[in-house]
Amino acid sequence: MTAYRTIVVGTDGSDSSYKAVEKAASLAGDESAKLVIACAYYPTDERDLGAAADVLKGDAYQVRGSSPTDEILRTAKEKATAAGATTVVLRPVVGAPVDALLGLIDETQADLLVVGNRGLNSLTGRLLGSVPSDIARKTASDVLIVHTVR
Repeated sequence: MTAYRTIVVGTDGSDSSYKAVEKAASLAGDESAKLVIACAYYPTDERDLGAAADVLKGDAYQVRGSSPTDEILRTAKEKATAAGATTVVLRPVVGAPVDALLGLIDETQADLLVVGNRGLNSLTGRLLGSVPSDIARKTASDVLIVHTVR
C-alpha cells in the first residue's frame, strides 16, 4: 500500500463530520501526511438562514453561511491536532460540498478523501444523492467513508 501524502476531509460543523475529521487526522498522523480540512459554504444573509432553518428543521445544520466557517474550521483543527495530525491546512470553500471537495482534491493533488456517512442511508440520500455517494462516484482518488452515523 502506498503511503498517503495529502488527505482531504470535509466538515460542516456537525458532530458526525468531526468524527470524520478525527479519523482523517489519525490517518494523517500515522502516515506523516498533510491534512487539509475543508468547510464548504454559501454566503448568506440572516433572513435566508432563518427561512432555510425553518424549512429544513433537522437538516438545518447544512445551512451555515460564511460566519461560522472560521469557528467550524478552528474546532476541526483542534480535534485534528488532538487526534495526531501534525500538518493541518484549513480551507473554507464557497460552493456545494461535493463540488468544493472535488475541486480541492484536484487542487491539492490529494491521495485520499475522508467523509462521514451522514445521508448515505437516508431516504433523501437515496433519492437526491449524498455527499459520500456522490464523491465516491465522481473522484479518481481513494475515498474513506467513516461510519459517523449508525
